[in-house]
Amino acid sequence: MTAQNFAPALSRALVHEGGFSNHPADPGGATMKGVTQRVYDAYRQRRHVSKRSVRLIDENELQDIYRRQYWNAVKGDKLPAGVDYAVFDGAVNSGPEQAVKWLQRALGSIKVDGQIGEATLAAIERHPDHDRLIAAMLDRRIAFLQALRIWPTFRKGWSARVAQVQQIGQAWATGSVGPQPTFTGGNAKATIDQAKPLPGKGAADAATGAGVGTGTLGGVLEQARQTLDPLAAGSTWIANVVTALVITGVVLTAGGVAYRWYASRKAKRLADALDLPAGVAA
Repeated sequence: MTAQNFAPALSRALVHEGGFSNHPADPGGATMKGVTQRVYDAYRQRRHVSKRSVRLIDENELQDIYRRQYWNAVKGDKLPAGVDYAVFDGAVNSGPEQAVKWLQRALGSIKVDGQIGEATLAAIERHPDHDRLIAAMLDRRIAFLQALRIWPTFRKGWSARVAQVQQIGQAWATGSVGPQPTFTGGNAKATIDQAKPLPGKGAADAATGAGVGTGTLGGVLEQARQTLDPLAAGSTWIANVVTALVITGVVLTAGGVAYRWYASRKAKRLADALDLPAGVAA
């Protein structure tokens, strides 16, 4: 397919990654040209050489890491022009598995497992418009980035980077060279461990829970109402308390149902953006 595209894809990814960075909010930590200290330590350890600062990474190590850990991991040599670059850049920024999931979600007809196998490759070949495929994949990437806690900090740089990747990728897909990328500040690692938490439904369950023995707020109010109800006929004050308890219970139940609906919808949107397994946000 496009084995010759590794070098131009890497040169463009390196522009996006810049030089050394160590932003306090970047989950990648100390990073040189897109290679984190953790990745560099593991790479040198596997080669039985001593650890050293990632600032000292040499060109051969850089090329080898990008080739093995990102390009080969997404089977870049087997991907069509443009698609290869878009998947590769996503792998560099968010990991190969996540980048492949965006591609598989964009294809829409195959299992989303983060691994490029024969089924994924066949689906790409069948796809009638790689230009549109790249756009759909990068829409998934933006949705994922927006679902991260650190999106407000890095949104400008990430958005600009993804826009440039789309321009270049679509140009390659149509046989053109495309624009040269510029550094946008979008080099912070965007990984799923930074995902926003799914909203909890505990408060809603407590408000809507019925039954004396449930231990929920709704259950406690119902127990109080049942205890006072026989006494209400002989006391206006108690009757008013019972009425207040009934109204409070109705309000809490209605509010709990509404919040549970809201929390469920929000959780499903987040789970979808993060490509979590079906049923996680049920």
